[in-house]
Amino acid sequence: MKRFVTAVFKQETNTFSPIPTPLEAFGRYGPAYGAAALAAHKGINEPVAAYIDVAEEQGAELVFPIAAEATPGGIVADAVLDHVAEKIIAAVVAGCDALFLDLHGGMVTDNFADPEGELLRRIRSVAPDLPIAVAFDFHSNISQKTIDNATVITGYRTYPHVDNYETGARAARTLLRTMRGEVDPVILWHSLPMLTHLNRQTPSRQPMKDIMDRAIAAEAEREVINASVFGCFPLSDNPWVGLHGVIVADANAADTGQALLRELMAMAWERRADFVFQVEPVAESIARAAALADGPIVLADHGDVAGSGGSTDITTVLAEAMRQGLTDICAGPFWDPASVALMVDAGEGAKVNFSLGGKTDFPAVGVKGKPLAVTGTVLRLTNGVFTVTGPMSTGTRIDMGRSAVLDTGTAEILVTEKRHEPFDMGCFTHAGVDPEKKRYILIKSRQHFRAGFEPILKHVIMVSGPGITTSDYSLYPWNLVRRPIYPLDHDTVAELPRRRL
Repeated sequence: MKRFVTAVFKQETNTFSPIPTPLEAFGRYGPAYGAAALAAHKGINEPVAAYIDVAEEQGAELVFPIAAEATPGGIVADAVLDHVAEKIIAAVVAGCDALFLDLHGGMVTDNFADPEGELLRRIRSVAPDLPIAVAFDFHSNISQKTIDNATVITGYRTYPHVDNYETGARAARTLLRTMRGEVDPVILWHSLPMLTHLNRQTPSRQPMKDIMDRAIAAEAEREVINASVFGCFPLSDNPWVGLHGVIVADANAADTGQALLRELMAMAWERRADFVFQVEPVAESIARAAALADGPIVLADHGDVAGSGGSTDITTVLAEAMRQGLTDICAGPFWDPASVALMVDAGEGAKVNFSLGGKTDFPAVGVKGKPLAVTGTVLRLTNGVFTVTGPMSTGTRIDMGRSAVLDTGTAEILVTEKRHEPFDMGCFTHAGVDPEKKRYILIKSRQHFRAGFEPILKHVIMVSGPGITTSDYSLYPWNLVRRPIYPLDHDTVAELPRRRL
């Protein structure tokens, strides 16, 4: 019987965010180990679930030493990387025929700009010949260290991420072919100096659509073994940020893989201006929403997104919507444990008034917390736990902590103890709020909301609220990114990528 090892290690680091991500944040109460990790991940829409199924299909013993996944936030302590690496390496050293990793690719720790690459290096140092498959998030920032120490790399092809399981299956299938001697994979990689905007990256629309479609077709038609394009996580001040292409080719067809990589990167560079998002003042965005005839209308506040390291406690967009007289709103979730505690103590049906949010400052972008005075009735109290039924991370158990819904008369506001980006309507419906019946849905998200909410929407208004996930890249104090880089240095970077191809 073969012995496979699998593990999960995921966090997307906004290096400008002051929100800490300790070891305890990597899971409901910290990481899961062994049987608990297996039970939490079997049958869900994530790469590791594909690895579990592959092990069963192959009749292999599967060891699952650790699953550690955290909501995006600030820089992670090196000690977290050390802990995860120790658990995985111990399982590998105990005996392992193949390693299947479910990683994010956008993490930064105190001393490692690419901790996933460092994790792979440490594993490779004790198992130099071990076949290693890695499934990465679309928002990965990849370094040479990662390329040098993996056997196979695949990446999500969607944003919102709905092909997670298939990404793991692609990686696993290639690794099994490698182990059977059917292919001899080499990894080809190129990184463009581009800070693409998160609102302009999605492969479902241009300018990324044609690029990703070409990669998908090349893999489907067996020009190469695997082809992945990574839009990057741009809110990271590190040398590896950029738009990446990764091709897994057979050693006998490396030239074909290299030609495809050049083609994909040339397409991306030629469209570089189209990857820039134009920011609009909040008041103008809300006014445009107010003028629309029918709903539901999403007001997507993308300046304060938990899924990109935001606090979700900035109330600027909600305050402006109220100021302009918008009604029939559901809004949230807002992160405010103190306000949740107040409403829990008051109880359902109680009349309350308090200051909502505004408890986090973001010195990196000059944003100070500004609470919003609200008055209303405690409509519903919950434990904040629900199971995702939509297409993104289907089957995953979400824990937002204790949650409360405040009814102000014009808005039903969901307030939670933990930060959460709403990509599934369950975050509202589990608390008795029905977004489909609302005129306005004010949520802190930029793309992931489309996975669960888009089928019910009439309109989407992207609102450039303030916060640490702002789309105005000129506000960030860049120090470590490679320079020149587009669009920060649009005048000087024009020919650099072509010479490097």
